[in-house]
Amino acid sequence: MRIAYILLDPGIGVFGTKGASVHVQEVIRALRADGHEVTVFCTRVDEHVPADLSGLEVRRHRLPKGTGAEREQAVATAAGEIAAAITAGGFDLAYERYSLFSDALARLADPAVGPPVPGILEVNAPLIEEQRRHRHLHDESAALGATRAQLQAAQVVSCVSPAVAAWSRGQGAEPDRVVVTPNGVNTARITPRPHRGADLGTAGTARTADIAGTADEADATVTVGFVGTLKPWHGTDLLLRALARTHGDLRLDICGTGPQQEELEQLAAELGIADRVLLRGAVAPELVPAVLHGLDIAVAPYPAGEHYFSPLKVYEYLAAGLPVVASAIGTIPEVLRDGELGMLVEPGDIDALAAALDTLAADPARRDRLGRAAREAALAEHDWRSRCRGLLARMEVTVR
Repeated sequence: MRIAYILLDPGIGVFGTKGASVHVQEVIRALRADGHEVTVFCTRVDEHVPADLSGLEVRRHRLPKGTGAEREQAVATAAGEIAAAITAGGFDLAYERYSLFSDALARLADPAVGPPVPGILEVNAPLIEEQRRHRHLHDESAALGATRAQLQAAQVVSCVSPAVAAWSRGQGAEPDRVVVTPNGVNTARITPRPHRGADLGTAGTARTADIAGTADEADATVTVGFVGTLKPWHGTDLLLRALARTHGDLRLDICGTGPQQEELEQLAAELGIADRVLLRGAVAPELVPAVLHGLDIAVAPYPAGEHYFSPLKVYEYLAAGLPVVASAIGTIPEVLRDGELGMLVEPGDIDALAAALDTLAADPARRDRLGRAAREAALAEHDWRSRCRGLLARMEVTVR
């Protein structure tokens, strides 16, 4: 099929480094890997172009500079122009990542505009509530109108979690068109480090040979890692405080940047652990697999509160064959099979997080068992290609 991938959110670059950009790239990879021709229509590109996507056709609609209200209107205008280009281009399918003020899919479904193009709307968050809470929404009525038009026009509304699915239905999506599609992982790109990968499949069926750790490993420095944007709701400050309370020889490797980076650097100094913490800053997605290879334990330390998203980092940890320590919040317990693939702690409980890190640091055999099970689960259940195939199969049924 010829697929038009639509991304109008001016905060997400197709070739950016944050999780949303990685999500965009992996969906595109999965579609292309199954033989589909993908053309991207977007408002922002960024410069970190992976080699395997260098030939991707990207049509950028540049937004004019302006105030928040003017930017909102510019996105709405861009949606109309992009929809017209897709209609004229004779595409078979439109796949749009839900963005505020875009009504592109709704336009594409309108027979008065042209031959209807069936569409999938991917909803990653209740953006109206997020924008209202964390930033500023100038024309809430227009945002709500475009959102409802999109949800009602899409043949399939793909939501990253049950909570987002419930929100989408509440905003007018037809219940039988809503499907929960959690985030996934490219298991060919994210693999275990070589000594783990010898007995963990890098593709296809994983093998299950015993790769228990040795006594020498138990005495070595253990590297704990976090991959993601440094924002308050990711709980990275809790991870620093937990590291300060551990008793073993643990180091922390933080891969990513964000508004909290300077604050976290200061916190590490205040806690007296600056020499045990590496803050890498922004890392291009193609370099993340190598960072994961340097970890012994991976952490998703979310604080208590509303948790409606699907943590991309957790799926990457699993694919890397890493034991995971994560907050028991949202969909994470289900993803980690209630502790079969890692250790779950109460959100915000710093002492419990520190104790879990010490427990795994002292038990390399357990880390290896958990890592092996994690990799097997990623291969069997969470690959992006299977996620996209499921959506397209549902699309065929819906369109018929």
